[in-house]
Amino acid sequence: MGCTLVIGVDSSTTACKVIAWDAQGNAVAEGRAACPLITPRPHWYEQDAEQWWAGLCTALNTLWEQIDPTRIAAICITHQRETFVPVDEGGRPLRHAILWLDERSRPQVTDLQQTIGTEHFHRLTGKPLTTNPALPKIVWLMQHEPEVVERTAKFLDVHAFLVHRLTGEFCTSIASADPFGLVELQNHTWAADLMHELGLRPDQFPELVEPGTVIGRVSQQAAAITGLPAGLPVVAGAGDGQCAGLGANAVADRASLNLGTAVVSGTLSPRYLTDRAFRTLYAPIAGLYFLETVIQSGAFIVNWFTQKFGGDPETLEAAAAQVPPGSLGLVLVPYWSHAMTPYWDPLASGIVVGWSGAHGSEHFYRAILEGIAFEQRLSGEGVMMATGKPCREYIALGGGSRSDLWCQIIADVTGTPLRRAATDEATCLGAGILAAVAAGWYHDPFEAAAAMSHTTVSFTPDARTQLIYEQLYTGVYRQLFPTLRPLLHRLAGLATLQNGAAMSDVA
Repeated sequence: MGCTLVIGVDSSTTACKVIAWDAQGNAVAEGRAACPLITPRPHWYEQDAEQWWAGLCTALNTLWEQIDPTRIAAICITHQRETFVPVDEGGRPLRHAILWLDERSRPQVTDLQQTIGTEHFHRLTGKPLTTNPALPKIVWLMQHEPEVVERTAKFLDVHAFLVHRLTGEFCTSIASADPFGLVELQNHTWAADLMHELGLRPDQFPELVEPGTVIGRVSQQAAAITGLPAGLPVVAGAGDGQCAGLGANAVADRASLNLGTAVVSGTLSPRYLTDRAFRTLYAPIAGLYFLETVIQSGAFIVNWFTQKFGGDPETLEAAAAQVPPGSLGLVLVPYWSHAMTPYWDPLASGIVVGWSGAHGSEHFYRAILEGIAFEQRLSGEGVMMATGKPCREYIALGGGSRSDLWCQIIADVTGTPLRRAATDEATCLGAGILAAVAAGWYHDPFEAAAAMSHTTVSFTPDARTQLIYEQLYTGVYRQLFPTLRPLLHRLAGLATLQNGAAMSDVA
């Protein structure tokens, strides 16, 4: 039959997914394998990197039960970002990988903000200095586990680790290494001066290549384990957020909008821009940048509400659809897991105002959806002000995109039409698009995305509802967090003291 399929691999925080795509973007076969989390202490998150490789092998072997491996033209990897593992010269992990959501490095962030400078770091790497990038966690390792750092041959992102297992090369994509917080983004190189200042060296990290290029070929050894054909091209990929944007065909004046546990939106930029309204990443398309906004608690709040207070999500959604826009004056700010864009405030917390005896669970449920939509408008306006370009359309993906109510609320609040992506696996499709271009099926990622990415239902802003939300957004929502911020910080301090006292009583 010839090489009529490409494989997109998504090595995410919870699982490894592999999907075989045809040239029209249809998922022909797929395999999955779970990857467990390890939490040695509160707010510490780790994984056994060997599970990434085992998961990939298991998922691929499931794939071969459905298709012939000789049909595969190329393979490309997308992955959880900021996560890294130190390895020896043979690529063997020296400890568990430290994940993107790990918060052990808060003291190191404070120190780095003073030694490097927050503004300098932001201009250099495209990102504010928080616990999110790998850098402060590497500094934590240098301070707390120096014997591991001494034995480390390379610090590898997830992409680099899997590429080494497949090809034997210590090499990664710029769009995969970028979230380390150690890439001089405008020059597409490791930030050697920054590394030197911290006691690190570029040779402790993998070689950088542009996304979409053939990074290596599957070795005989890897072929025997995975079932992939030996010599198969391995294509440089990108982080999951960037690949999701490509898989949603979020190009020109469109933006992807991933309504998952977090709500992540991204758009391409030909210019290198930095602003606290977004974080700047290297795009999955060589030479471009990806401007990304993040609401850390998206569908997480919906799940939290149903788990803590009961109620069937479908029943709650149906009831919330009958509630008037504005939830009878109930307004929610969705900082259940602190705030990233645009405030970057680790002490931020959620806000709910306007309670009255008239409110029930359906009003709170709708206020959650509206609050996240208000926050998306706030973030989106920051991107548009920085770029000078409007967002013509959102392409929604992720589990939350299945909600007609939520999609319509976002369209009404932002005043931006929204289309639902045809696949729930846009992230994996983004990797498949890069593989398709490398296989010679398309001239460039733009052509490939246009051919392989599809949408279904569209949602258009309703003028009357939009006016109600406009008054709520400008008159109330936009002022809520800035006004209450000092009190929330004071509250966070008191909570810390109370928690410390409670722990002392237990001891």
